[in-house]
Amino acid sequence: MAAATKEHCRFCFDVLIAHLTGKSAASVQADFDTSAEYPLFVTWDKYSARDGEAHLRGCIGNFSAMELGSGLREYALTSALHDIRFRPISLREVPLLSCTVSLLTDFEKVDDYLDWEVGKHGVWIEFRGDRGERRTATFLPQIAAEQGWSKAETIDHLLRKGGCRGLIAERVYESVRLTRYQSQKAELSFADYEAMGRTR
Repeated sequence: MAAATKEHCRFCFDVLIAHLTGKSAASVQADFDTSAEYPLFVTWDKYSARDGEAHLRGCIGNFSAMELGSGLREYALTSALHDIRFRPISLREVPLLSCTVSLLTDFEKVDDYLDWEVGKHGVWIEFRGDRGERRTATFLPQIAAEQGWSKAETIDHLLRKGGCRGLIAERVYESVRLTRYQSQKAELSFADYEAMGRTR
């Protein structure tokens, strides 16, 4: 079973900070087995000084198995700097960040797009859009539970994330093909990152 660790998150912080301070992210050393391969996602959240709540600042990953060293190095930066939903993370924001690494496991295609459990499974859907074009979207396992969504509501949000606008036609629902999966995740705040010690 994959085990995401705080070392994975610390490595992501090291890589991001190296990049933002003009150093070589490629030179950052890891304290874990970099050759192990998993599909993975890196998520950055930022704590608001106003309400103390964490707000998403970037989340991107890959469903193809990647070596952890190269995969985390790539997606630590991609999720921080190239998530088109957000402006790139700046150096001054780093002290307010937390990093979550999710290693994805147990992929299963299911016949019924409601055949999964909120809080246990992540869901990846493929469907045909309004003009028949192929579209995809995913939510990691924690998303539906954190948002308080039912399974049906989660599918609606996924369809909209995948590009559906307005009233969703029945033929779109009928085209949905769902793969459920699980993940092992670890989270590290900047304060805990500093307590662990920065780049070795």
